[in-house]
Amino acid sequence: MTRPRSSLISLSDTPWYHVVNRCVRRAFLCGQDALSGRSYEHRRGWIVERIQQLSAVFAVDVAAYAVMSNHYHLVLRVDAERVQDWSQDEVLKRWTQLFEGPYLVRQVLAGQGDDLDEASLLRVAEYAETYRQRLADISWFMRILNETIARKANAEDEIKGRFWEGRFKSQALLDQQAVLSAMAYVDLNPIRAQMADTPEDSAFTSIAERLSQLAAPKRQYRRKAQPETPAPAQETPAVASGPPASLAQPNTWGVKLRCERQLAQIAPQPLMPFDATARLKAAIPFSFDDYLELVESTGRCLRPDKRGAISEKTPRLLQRLNIDPEHFLTCANRLMTAFGSAIGAPAHLTQLCIQRQTKFLHGIRTARVVFERKTA
Repeated sequence: MTRPRSSLISLSDTPWYHVVNRCVRRAFLCGQDALSGRSYEHRRGWIVERIQQLSAVFAVDVAAYAVMSNHYHLVLRVDAERVQDWSQDEVLKRWTQLFEGPYLVRQVLAGQGDDLDEASLLRVAEYAETYRQRLADISWFMRILNETIARKANAEDEIKGRFWEGRFKSQALLDQQAVLSAMAYVDLNPIRAQMADTPEDSAFTSIAERLSQLAAPKRQYRRKAQPETPAPAQETPAVASGPPASLAQPNTWGVKLRCERQLAQIAPQPLMPFDATARLKAAIPFSFDDYLELVESTGRCLRPDKRGAISEKTPRLLQRLNIDPEHFLTCANRLMTAFGSAIGAPAHLTQLCIQRQTKFLHGIRTARVVFERKTA
């Protein structure tokens, strides 16, 4: 039975999610067209850049990504605490980097808030609280990502119509085992599809980006960090050109998306850091060395034309999280089919069943095999 998105993405269950979206008809609209010979590889770069720009505006961190020829994967973490710490002005400035705000919001951002009456200020506060909720909402993050990429691709092809197959699919990641499995699954996508031989050669993936930053001088790959209070996008319509504050407008919630030239000015946000010490709140709870060891060893198993398998010496991360090494390959190969709307240890999936008031979640049997390692 189809479930509402609000029950599939619930921050009370977990802030971590694996999401995937496909091009319409699963066509190679981001890769090499075998029929025409035309290359659309540059569109994969569009998606990576826009993901990192939106992460700089939203309270949504990117732990892993892989952009393939006809679909992309993301592992995201929503930071609900961060968005609550933002002031009203910061919320308005972040939102108006993406959308043209209502007339009242433009007045406040232009420094004319003192000229507004109490009712207008209350209206602005209402706008801000709505935007605050949206800035911690994966659905809004994905909506803007997909709409802007579709808009660019259709403009390039001089056509109209759908670019994406439909709404994105999501899987809740209920614990560290699930986060690790989803990240490895995402980073190993090109190797599994035989598009790359090694993680560092897998273009448009988070693992390749992280390795390139290690290999090159830090100053060359260091991204410009998003300022704590981002400046509003350029070329905001003048306040004086707007209607009187008393007039209600159809677009009163400011949902008109800015043009591509304005969106391109947003500075990208770096990927989530690794921190096995748990000192950082917004960090991946493993060490990068351990994660890289796991990805390397698993990647050798996924390529039938390459020698290698998970060695007798089990990778440290699998030991610490009590994951069966052999059955872990199940997750690395078919995470989307082995699990349903949630991934996690059996106890966490059972608890989610209780919260959703359902009898069963697809993947519980797999979870018992993968995440309950038998010890002698």
